[in-house]
Amino acid sequence: MAQTKDTCDGNCANCPSATGCDDPRNVSAPKGLPPKADVSVRHVILVLSGKGGVGKSTVSANLAYSLANRGYSTGLIDLDIHGPNIPKMLGIEEGRLQSHDGKVIEPVRVTGNLAVISMAFLLPERSTPVIWRGPMKMGAIRQFLEDVDWGDLDYLVVDLPPGTGDEALTIAQLAPNIAGAVIVTTPQEVAILDSSKAVEFVKKLDIRVLGIVENMSGFVCPHCKKEIDIFGKGGGEREAKELGVPFLGAIPLDPEMRKASDEGRPIIIRRAGGDDPTWKSIDAIMQALVREIEG
Repeated sequence: MAQTKDTCDGNCANCPSATGCDDPRNVSAPKGLPPKADVSVRHVILVLSGKGGVGKSTVSANLAYSLANRGYSTGLIDLDIHGPNIPKMLGIEEGRLQSHDGKVIEPVRVTGNLAVISMAFLLPERSTPVIWRGPMKMGAIRQFLEDVDWGDLDYLVVDLPPGTGDEALTIAQLAPNIAGAVIVTTPQEVAILDSSKAVEFVKKLDIRVLGIVENMSGFVCPHCKKEIDIFGKGGGEREAKELGVPFLGAIPLDPEMRKASDEGRPIIIRRAGGDDPTWKSIDAIMQALVREIEG
């Protein structure tokens, strides 16, 4: 809770108002926002969701891979510090971070154009929990940006944990050249309610909403070929219209998406090209995203 002059106990380290306080006892506290991290990147894309379980990390992994396949130098930061899943989805679970000089960290490379940083690379076991408070997470986020040899990037995709907490606020403050944010949702009303909060959160930070992606949108029965709206359909597009933000596209509910993630081969490469509707939908979303950013 913020303190007032009447209630101040002089403990500046634990006071949320310290950066804006002019009390003489607070002379050593840093003032204002922290400086931007020094990263050579043209466009940073934040991928958020209002709630968990909507396929945000799956969308992040496929979008990053798709951008790399198009020739863009791409980085992917897995900022779900407590539940890092990106390495599993990209088939690089055994990857470990290395440093040749003890200062600069080498990211794990998936391809020549795609490099990844994740907390999972630092854990001794897959089941090891990360039990950190906000300040430790903030320090790790700055390191993932500044202390990594990213090279010159065209795109840096940041996969954030669900919600609008420490990680999202920190990356918004530290990351340079933020092109905007992509909000991932599923069609049902509960998910739409939370995604609208994520959109408003991004707007309050004066970050551009690049668009909404509707995941798990309709399901085509493999037997009768009839489309079944298990989670509904069209909720993300309606929400985008109501909020006045772009709708980037919809991805169908496809069992192959789950298989692709479990196998560590994103569906964007597992079913590359052809007439596959899921592949085509992800590719179309990537192209719409690039158009939003580059014009």
